[in-house]
Amino acid sequence: MAKLTRDDVLKLAALSKLRLTEEEVEKLRGELSEILDYVEQLDSVDTSGLEPTYQVTGLKNVMRPDETRDYGYKTKDLLKNAPAVQDGQFKVKRVL
Repeated sequence: MAKLTRDDVLKLAALSKLRLTEEEVEKLRGELSEILDYVEQLDSVDTSGLEPTYQVTGLKNVMRPDETRDYGYKTKDLLKNAPAVQDGQFKVKRVL
């Protein structure tokens, strides 16, 4: 059974940059002790022979492979309607 002292709680509060009243220190001392007791209980469970769980939803990668599609247009035909062209690309105003 893990019992935290008042100094333990104050040290945790200082590390967390929290200012606690005396009432809060006593309340947290009890709550944190209960949490540590529960963690000790979980730690005592025999997990030998169990595989680690990496994924719990069963979803697989939903990405599809990249495919090049030819729509039958030539670059020059598309660029002839552009208001400004530079180096075979649409020329637009700078956007910051």
